[in-house]
Amino acid sequence: MRNVDFAPLYRSSVGFDRMANLLDTISRSENKEPAYPPYNIELTGEDQYRITMAVAGFDQSELNIVVDQNKLTVAGKKASDNTPREYLHQGIAARNFERRFQLADHVKVKDANVANGLLHIDLQREIPEAMKPRTIEIGANTSGVKINGELSKEPLKAAS
Repeated sequence: MRNVDFAPLYRSSVGFDRMANLLDTISRSENKEPAYPPYNIELTGEDQYRITMAVAGFDQSELNIVVDQNKLTVAGKKASDNTPREYLHQGIAARNFERRFQLADHVKVKDANVANGLLHIDLQREIPEAMKPRTIEIGANTSGVKINGELSKEPLKAAS
């Protein structure tokens, strides 16, 4: 088990306490996280991601996806089946699960579907226009801001 001291980060930065807490939480729960169900996280395009979970044996109605304040929770609750069975080998897990993912700022869930025993959750990062980089023109006669290469004549406002 690794112990990481985040005190130097707190001393030399402002506003990164949430990131340090996230890293601390991840390092503490690293060995406690269950391995069921298995999942993949892939980059499908610029600012586009997909989480794929193996949910064999679960019906779409038995799966629940909730997003709450940058936390994505995927839960599966099997409907009770009281049919008596005698297994010679039981390799397909049919137990309830709950898997949590911490989403970065501005990452939104776009779509979710089940196909061939796999749950696909598509995510996309949507950065607001106000947070995108802007080019400030320097000139004696003109004053303006370039947004996506086009000059805007709106004057810059001082922060209050």
